[in-house]
Parts: sequence; C-alpha cells; structure tokens
Amino acid sequence: MAGKNCNNPSYISEMRPQDILMPVAAGLCCKPGGFHIDPVRPVERAVITHGHSDHARAGHGAVLATQETLDMMRLRYGDNFAGSTQAVRYGEEVGLGDVKIKFHPAGHVLGSAQIKVTCKDTCIVASGDYKDAADPTCAPFEVVPCDVFITEATFGLPVFRHGHAADEVKKLLASVALFPERAHLVGAYSLGKAQRVIALIRQGGYDKPIYLHGAMESITDYYVSRGIDLGELRPAIGATKTELAGTIALCPPSSLQDRWTRRFPDPVSAFASGWMRVRARARQRGVELPLVISDHADWDGLCATIAATGASQIWVTHGAEEALVHWCTMRGLEARPLGMVGYGDEDEGPAEIVVEAEAP
Repeated sequence: MAGKNCNNPSYISEMRPQDILMPVAAGLCCKPGGFHIDPVRPVERAVITHGHSDHARAGHGAVLATQETLDMMRLRYGDNFAGSTQAVRYGEEVGLGDVKIKFHPAGHVLGSAQIKVTCKDTCIVASGDYKDAADPTCAPFEVVPCDVFITEATFGLPVFRHGHAADEVKKLLASVALFPERAHLVGAYSLGKAQRVIALIRQGGYDKPIYLHGAMESITDYYVSRGIDLGELRPAIGATKTELAGTIALCPPSSLQDRWTRRFPDPVSAFASGWMRVRARARQRGVELPLVISDHADWDGLCATIAATGASQIWVTHGAEEALVHWCTMRGLEARPLGMVGYGDEDEGPAEIVVEAEAP
C-alpha cells in the first residue's frame, strides 16, 4: 500500500479492512497509522492492549497504552522499557497517521483495552484478550459496534464453558474449612488472575490474611494503590509452618511444584485457570483442587460478543481459530483465521488446544 493515503478520496473508496490492519511477522500492522498492535518484536510504534508479557514486550520506540498498562510494563521491564510512552484513557480518541484509535475496556485485567481503529467509514476493533464475566478488579468489558471484529479464541471450543467464578471460590473456601490443619496454595497468573481471585475470596466472606509468593507482591501492591481493596496481605517468606496452617496462599502456577511449597504444612494444591475445565490437564499438573476461573471469554462469551458487535467480518486469532471461524460462517458471517503466533497464557507459554476434554 506504499504511496496511498486515507486522505485521498479515490483510495478511500477502494480501501478494504486488510488495507488498514494486516497480520505480519511482528504482529497486527496498521500501515496508514504507522503502528503495530501488541507486536511480538520491537517496532517503531506499538499500541498495547494490556500488560501480559505475551502482548506487552519491551524495546519499542514508542508505546501507547492505558496508564495501568504502562505502569505494569514499567514494573516488569524497568523505566526504560520503551523510547517514549503515551497514556491513553478509555474513550479518548487519538490520531495516528491517517487513522484514529480509541481505547475501550476489555474486562481482561486492570487497564486492559480493546483498540478501535477507524479510517474514513471503516471501523475495526482489535479485542486483545477479553472476558465478559464480572471482575471486581478491572473495568467491565464494553461491546464496541464495528465493521470488523478481531477476536481472540483462547477458549474457542464448545467444551469451554466456565460457569461462575464465585462458585469455584466456594469450593476453595469449603476445602479450607474442611482441612483447617492444611495450607491451600492457589496457582494463579501474577497479573490479573491473582488479584481477581483474592477479591473473589474476600467477596466470599474470607477475612483472614492471605499470603503471597514474592513474585506476586509488586503487582498486587500496584492494584491496591489503584484503590482496589484486597484485605490484609502478607508475604509467605518468613512465616512459620504453624502460622501457615489453615491459610490461603497465592503463587505463580510454576511454583506449585518447586521447593517454595515446602514451607507449608501438608498443602492442598489448587490452580485457578480456564484450562482446569480439562481434567487431564489438572491431573498432569498434579492439581488437587482445580478451580475453573478464567480471565478469557469462554465459548458462550465469544459467540455472544461476536453477535453483539454487529460486525460482518470476524478475524480470529490465537486459540481455537477454526472452530470459531466455522461457527461464524454457519451464521452467514465472513470469517477467517489470522494464524498469528507468540500469544498465550503468559505463565504457561503459548496456549495449546486441548481436544481430550470431558463433555459439557
């Protein structure tokens, strides 16, 4: 598209959505705007949907994101994670080259955003990661009408119906009451999932101190600094086994199997993830108490969101692309997979599609 410009009327009349956004090796590229969305390698200008490491990488020339996402990147990568930064508020419109962008809440984690890209009369929304379920720790998901909707498909199979997160927390609290001599270790992703689980535990009526792995502390402290009440939190390091009996502690999923767990008395291993819908994965990880709590939309949420946007074209990325494309085409929508790589659950590596799952 070299030499063409959105201010040229003849060009506008010919413009297709793929002339505005297209998948390239670095990520979604907007040539008319001179930026990439969630690029997987350093670029001149990056627009970042949220702070998870598979979407927010260091080394870009300039980064545009919500203030919370910029702060999260600074916590993780240091002050010099980008050449320059610009904070964008939800609903604020920013002009980049020949397009306009606007950030809308994605409901995924604190500061997460969908990116609305508009050139003339064509509107494309890149969802990033999103969920339509309630979350007390971040702004709720907002449906954004558009011509083209770019949706994730992490849990894009009908088997993935997550249910209510509060019911999963009830299972955890029931186990704590049943085994007062044991500690309960909950594996949860450090950004977003851990803080949501803590907030849900508090909503479930648990008011005792909750212990944190050291890797959780800085991000959780940041959530608290943004006015999110998580109750009394304590570092697990330094606490005795006697003090830890009957408590709840949160840690990264990778820590459930390492020496860190030895400080806890006869721990119950739990893992909060949408992947816990698959019993084989829970068994493989040695999880005693699987908790189906996800920060991604499940199958019903994906389908409902696609319908609600009113988009006539659906582009599907990172996840079970083919199943969701098939669902769309059966309903008369034009849909295609983007086949982009480098995205997945940040504490588990790239997401894999699991076909061995129990019936819904």
